[in-house]
Amino acid sequence: MSRPSATSLSRRLARRDPASKEVRRPLDESNMKNLLRTERQSLLQSEEEFLSSLSQINSIVLNPMLQATDDSGGGCLQLLQNLSVAFLGVWDVTAENYQTLKRRHKEEAEMKEIHIITEEAPLLQAYTRYVAAFTDFLVMKGCERAAKQSSYWKGNKKLVLQLIGERSETPTHVMLQRVLIEPFRNQVQQYSLLLSRLTAAFSQDASLTDSVAAFVRLQTFISQTMDEATQTKMLWSSVSGRLGAALCTPGRRLQEDSKNVLVTVTPGRYDRVLLFSDVLVLLQGNEPHICHLQTVWMDTATNQKSEENNLVLRVVTPEDEFFFSCKEPKHKVLWSWKMNQMIRQSLEGRRDFPLWGRLGESSDPPTLRLCSYTYRSEGRFRNAVYEGDMSWGKPHGTGTLRWPNGRNYTGDFKYGQEDGFGICLIPDASGDRYDCYKCHWRSGAIQGYGICEFADESVYKGYYKDNMRHGFGVLENQAPPTGPSWKYTGNWQRDKRSGYGVWEKSDNSERYIGMWQENQRHGPGIVLHNTGACYQGGFISNKLVGPGVLITEDNTLYEGAFTEDCLLSGKGKLTFSNGFTLVGTFNKTTHSGLQTQGVLSTDHQDETLQRKFQFGSGSFPVEERWQGIFQQFHNYLESGCKREMEEVFLGFHVRSSKKKSQDYLYCQRGGEKDTETIEDVLKTLSLESQSLTSFLEKALDTSHHPLKKVLKLLLLVFQATYSGLGANLHLVAMAREEVLHYGRKLWELLRAILAMKSERNIQHLSRGADDEMSEDLNPFTVILPAILPRFHPDLFMLYMLYQEQEDALYWQGIVRLGHLTDTKLLEFLDVQKQLWPLKDVKLTANQARTLTMQDAAPPTPRPRRKRYSIVRHKCFQSAIECLQKIISTVDPKEKLEIILKTYQEIEKTVSRVLSRDYKLPMDDLLPLLIYVVSRAGIQHLGAEIHFIQDLMDPINQGGINDFLLTALESCYEHIQKEEVRFFK
Repeated sequence: MSRPSATSLSRRLARRDPASKEVRRPLDESNMKNLLRTERQSLLQSEEEFLSSLSQINSIVLNPMLQATDDSGGGCLQLLQNLSVAFLGVWDVTAENYQTLKRRHKEEAEMKEIHIITEEAPLLQAYTRYVAAFTDFLVMKGCERAAKQSSYWKGNKKLVLQLIGERSETPTHVMLQRVLIEPFRNQVQQYSLLLSRLTAAFSQDASLTDSVAAFVRLQTFISQTMDEATQTKMLWSSVSGRLGAALCTPGRRLQEDSKNVLVTVTPGRYDRVLLFSDVLVLLQGNEPHICHLQTVWMDTATNQKSEENNLVLRVVTPEDEFFFSCKEPKHKVLWSWKMNQMIRQSLEGRRDFPLWGRLGESSDPPTLRLCSYTYRSEGRFRNAVYEGDMSWGKPHGTGTLRWPNGRNYTGDFKYGQEDGFGICLIPDASGDRYDCYKCHWRSGAIQGYGICEFADESVYKGYYKDNMRHGFGVLENQAPPTGPSWKYTGNWQRDKRSGYGVWEKSDNSERYIGMWQENQRHGPGIVLHNTGACYQGGFISNKLVGPGVLITEDNTLYEGAFTEDCLLSGKGKLTFSNGFTLVGTFNKTTHSGLQTQGVLSTDHQDETLQRKFQFGSGSFPVEERWQGIFQQFHNYLESGCKREMEEVFLGFHVRSSKKKSQDYLYCQRGGEKDTETIEDVLKTLSLESQSLTSFLEKALDTSHHPLKKVLKLLLLVFQATYSGLGANLHLVAMAREEVLHYGRKLWELLRAILAMKSERNIQHLSRGADDEMSEDLNPFTVILPAILPRFHPDLFMLYMLYQEQEDALYWQGIVRLGHLTDTKLLEFLDVQKQLWPLKDVKLTANQARTLTMQDAAPPTPRPRRKRYSIVRHKCFQSAIECLQKIISTVDPKEKLEIILKTYQEIEKTVSRVLSRDYKLPMDDLLPLLIYVVSRAGIQHLGAEIHFIQDLMDPINQGGINDFLLTALESCYEHIQKEEVRFFK
């Protein structure tokens, strides 16, 4: 099958061109079918001729080129192989379509058989790939290299010229170039003409119109691609070999040259500008400064006042900024348009189709884009590789920085600096382990809450300022180089432990509570040992100075001077556990023991005062202990409670990579509860007690809520201080102060939220929040009932230790009184017999049988009260059950209500016995209350009473609740008396 020349093909196409006929009448159905049959036959013949040409090109040109080319030509062999693969791709899709047409050529012609319509996409893709592969080969001077590497072309030149219909002498490389592209261009042209004829006949078929447009775009694409390749090839031929080696790549195409469209660059060290499809090159002689277009931003700078400045383009890269000055406005427009289109196409990772887009379609590249860049200039980022969002040459958004030494940062950026949440890994000296910072950043420095897991296995959770630990924080030193591991919970200043804090060894052998300065104990402090000994005194640079107080494990109390190692030295007073005192001079060493000279007094001192001596009173003002925790919430309020600022001030939820347990602060964003904004909270919040209580309950049950975060942190420091070694009766006053202080501070925060509601005018408030606050709303009625359940276990343990001896004596009395029957106990307590509620007592069957047998023996019947002499725990049953509920709640207000109801139940029972209303005087109330208390059997009643006294609302002082609490305390003390304890 002979291959027609390009000239004869053009003539044949022209004869079939529908445009050559001025008028075309509408076709009937029969004519349409005939036309389809004719065009199908024409397409079949065209495909057959094209396949014949492809076969000849492959055998005469392509295969000999592959055989003659080696891999020493700068990658020319790889490009030729790519060309061959693309060539075969066009051949395969054409052969498949040809076979389909041939099988159906005798059948009735239908539009769906025209494969250039139904199989448009694969055909376009195959041609596009081939043209791209050919132009890559062309730009790298592949035809010139192929022409020089073999003498084959001398003997087969005529055959090659026949393929392109050329008879005149043509250079070999030009001949090869034409034979590898012209048949393809001609075939695409024939497709377009055939589709045009069909479109003219079937004008209402939209698919035909789309197909014609697609092949027209393909023709435009081929022309533009060839023009770019030719222009780029000419550039590589004109520059030096060194510059060509630095810039020449197969896929790179020249788009504009400042020699053609003049621009000058400021700074003026560059004398030429080349815009390629992927890079912007600024030349200084033969030294190129290469800027990848993905990291180039261009501003037209049209806001300049002078006309001269209106011809300036500002070009920004991550490390440089240039100004292109144009001679004419059209030059500026051209450079601006081409650069923007090339930047956009580079970001999209593909060229437009056609190369410069469709008519009327163009868009500027996004300002915020995903980039990769390696920093070269001096500075903090030198040699670092950045991958992530960029805007105007600066990291902005989310990205990752990696340094050659292994350091990397992944997180948020803003205007070129770390800003927002990010995770930073910094290798240690060995390079095998890392410090891992999970923190919030501001302007390139760690600010706000963060978590750091250090290479030495220690972990810090707390606040930072300017890359240094500052404010409240917790450091767990897991494996120090020397000594046991330890944990510090407290304040930091400029990366050092300073202010109030709690330090404890991990083996629970020692705990220090007090003041710090530059990582050293400095100021008043308390030292607790697991032996039971505890000390309070002053420290300077980790050394004891001045007087102090030491309580040993046997409750011996020493007040006086100490050595640096906490040994008695100097004047002091020693009070023994039996009440004896020794005043004088003391000297104790680790080898010789205690030596003293002084006066021994055998007069018994108040043992209770000595045993219950309280540490911390006046040494650590409660307002100064945990300021850093509350300050963060105030900062959050001042920021307007913005959602994005919540983690910065109040912490976040991060699962540690070194621990399976969750951290103590949370910032989850999933679930319905997390969708509530501060405005939603404020809308439902009012000054009513029920609303405040409901608000607090909801807040403290929601893990992400700011108030819940503050409370969790307060619970953390409370347990760090008063649990474990801190469960010491000498610290109960400090613990009580802290809990009350927590209530007052949380109340302040709640009032601040109410004030914010007033400021935002979410609901109209005719007066300020302070004016509308009712008297019954205070920390004791709103805050303490909500937070005490969290603190009660550790706090009540201190009260139990504080009342341990008294509660032990009280319980002995309860046990002994429990042996008495109801009548004997009422008689022992001198309760008036008329008040005995014996008629309420219901005997069991066994008790009734026993009494019947006893009544049968004597000659006269027993009095009624003697009939019930064997009854126990039956009188005043409702009052007893009521009082027993006092341990079911931790709220002092509810405990007082239970005591009041117990009194009312006693009075109600007495009134029923007397069949009239009866107000119990104190002389009658106290013995009846003792009876109820003894039968209720409440353990640790002394701790309960002191807990209520210390934490109840001061408004109850002097009222009925205070009176009844005092009466209950009197009962407690009465049960401890000698005659009760030893009563038989």
